[in-house]
Amino acid sequence: MRKIDLTNFQVATSGTARRINRQIALSIIRRHQPMSRADLARRSGLQRSTVSAIVQQLINEGWVTEGATGSAARGRRPRFLHLNVERAGILAVDLRPGTTRVGLAGVDARFVMQTAWPTPPTPDGFAAELVRTVKAFRSAHREVVLEGVGVSLPGRVDESGRLMFAPNLGWGQADLGPLLESTLGLPVALENAASACALAEHWFGLHPDNVRHLVAVTVSEGIGVGLLLNGQLVHGCDAMAGEFGHVTVDENGPPCRCGKRGCWEQYASNSAAVRYYLETQAAGRVPSGASSSAPPLRFADILRLADGGDAGAVEAIDRMAHYLGIGVAGLVMGLAPQVLVIAGEVTGAWHRVGPIVADEVKRRSVPQITTNVVPTDPATQPRLRGAVALVVQQHFGAPNVA
Repeated sequence: MRKIDLTNFQVATSGTARRINRQIALSIIRRHQPMSRADLARRSGLQRSTVSAIVQQLINEGWVTEGATGSAARGRRPRFLHLNVERAGILAVDLRPGTTRVGLAGVDARFVMQTAWPTPPTPDGFAAELVRTVKAFRSAHREVVLEGVGVSLPGRVDESGRLMFAPNLGWGQADLGPLLESTLGLPVALENAASACALAEHWFGLHPDNVRHLVAVTVSEGIGVGLLLNGQLVHGCDAMAGEFGHVTVDENGPPCRCGKRGCWEQYASNSAAVRYYLETQAAGRVPSGASSSAPPLRFADILRLADGGDAGAVEAIDRMAHYLGIGVAGLVMGLAPQVLVIAGEVTGAWHRVGPIVADEVKRRSVPQITTNVVPTDPATQPRLRGAVALVVQQHFGAPNVA
């Protein structure tokens, strides 16, 4: 049982009970639709009069619709309730240093429209570009009511929406949340990409209901870690919990954008794999896989070369996987999650990476810890789906009450 924080609490009112009952009803309908009002009353334990009032409110707000009529031995035939997934829209934003991807989705995380553009060099430029995207989406889908904006980003934000730490983004500290809300005129939820991915697994993943301890590791330009423990995201002091990517592996290692040297992400990220490959070329150990006039190598190129049997690319991927496994083993031993998910382009090479990671975890942890390490499906777009989850949890999750 959690201790009440007497320095920061909310007194329960009659509105608190109504809000909790509403979210319970909405969540049950989401999970068990189609269902009748009577079924909802039985599953929730709420009185039928309370259920009727809540359902009518949800219908009036456009969250719930009535569908087919069921059969009944006697009395009125029930009308089945469904979520109105076509009405409530969520703008999902995957903000990354090179490219920003934006999608329009329903509360079921199914995308109806997507676009992408180069990430602007400043928060103001980013907000302006996002405004243009919102206008285009609204014009194309006038029937959709935007309920909010979820932004997953490569850094940490505090409760006020201030960007506190995002070395790979290069923006410095900025009041990103207030900027976006004032510019877009919509409620905005910002979260570290790895934490958003953890939420996405919690809301939309295929894990059993009893999974309450889950860690998500995002592998991209850097490495992020999201912590969902006891069913709650862990943010820590100053919202900095989860920055395992900046734990020093070697004090004499490569310089990191955070200002230190030899951070974990300098050994196990996409950028690290590209560096490994270029180092083998410079040493003349393998034939070059790209001409001097070609554009800069990307991680996708390394994956493609490895699939084609390029020895340098294979070595780079294997080395990246080795260090990824070392870091994952530390998370497994330190946190003992039920599930640890890996998100990122590296999952496209999991047939090669997975066994190496599994071997490192096995060698460096104890058998009593049985964490299941699994890749996410790239087709589900975990980071973008995580941005959807940020808004979904505000409507379907338990309210923050003392």
